[in-house]
Amino acid sequence: MTERRIIDDASFPNEWPKKEDHEGHEVRWKEGVSKEYGVHGVAVAVDFDICIADGICISVCPVNVFDKMDIAAEQEKIDKQIPNDSGKTLLDRWKADPTRERDCIFCRACEIQCPVQAIKITEGVGPFA
Repeated sequence: MTERRIIDDASFPNEWPKKEDHEGHEVRWKEGVSKEYGVHGVAVAVDFDICIADGICISVCPVNVFDKMDIAAEQEKIDKQIPNDSGKTLLDRWKADPTRERDCIFCRACEIQCPVQAIKITEGVGPFA
């Protein structure tokens, strides 16, 4: 499996169509790239198909942007040690959901610390830019 990183995708967010709204932020989905869950958030974007649930983004965020979103379907991947789009196996079945994306101060701590680069911070985008 080839490792994929949202931070390297120059087409996000402008070329990724909006799929839906979720908990105060947009979910973007790109055919041929997104596999199951898409990217939650635009200014603070978390690619759920890459996230391995290590929790570092939650720990380092000074303004508490993220909540854990439980995804029960991920348990089977954990049990079978199946890697996700990051090429790594999941540590837990939740994802870091940017439910308070509007509170972001753009310090980029989450983006820098994410071991699989599932987070991309983009200032000046989104419905509240």
